[in-house]
Amino acid sequence: MARDTAYVKVADALRARIRAGEWPVGAKLPSRSRFALEYGVGQSVTQRALELLVIEGLLEGRAGSGTYLSAPRERLRIVRSRRRRRAGPGGGLTWEAHSTARTPAPERIAKRLSVAPGDPCVHTTYEFLAEGRPVEVCESWEPMAVTDGTPVVLPEAGPFKGAGVIERMRSIGVLVASATEVPRPARANQAQARLLSIGVGELITEIERTYYAVDGRAVETADIVVADRRSEIAYEIDFHPGDR
Repeated sequence: MARDTAYVKVADALRARIRAGEWPVGAKLPSRSRFALEYGVGQSVTQRALELLVIEGLLEGRAGSGTYLSAPRERLRIVRSRRRRRAGPGGGLTWEAHSTARTPAPERIAKRLSVAPGDPCVHTTYEFLAEGRPVEVCESWEPMAVTDGTPVVLPEAGPFKGAGVIERMRSIGVLVASATEVPRPARANQAQARLLSIGVGELITEIERTYYAVDGRAVETADIVVADRRSEIAYEIDFHPGDR
């Protein structure tokens, strides 16, 4: 197996053994040389695999002693619903954002927004934090044909700062009727790992989201990335009297 993916595969195998209960919490794991022999790889590969599991919080290293199984960490639940995203019990989210207007739409984004490639958009990057740690990052695109010249052209500025897409659009007479979200499991690339302060190759969830107005226009699309070891995603589905 390729060197740059071998440690991920070894980490996957060890993670599965940990979750199956092969070692109790607090137990000392076998040496990296033993794992190297068992999986037919070099010790540097098993070292990287163990380091990844330390980053994930499954293991802890003790200087001069070895590697031990840690108590599992509680993950933050991020509830996604028709209301703006919110955290589950025990943890609120804060966020930092930066917007750039008149950013040309890349081809993949233009396709999702049904605009021409290069059409001007407002591009906003978000970093969502829980207890100061990044748990989610997001890249949002809004076509300026919808918001240009209005008080809500920048999502995190003006009278509706922080209000969310639905409320901001309603304020300028654009009614959002629906949204689609497509979640996909993936492993963090170098850029995603840096933004989320996790290891390259760690499990993440990528979500492609698009909001649509009542006339069918796409008014915002976003790429969302959630760190799996820090949070879990729950979808809230509202029902109303008379729904079938």
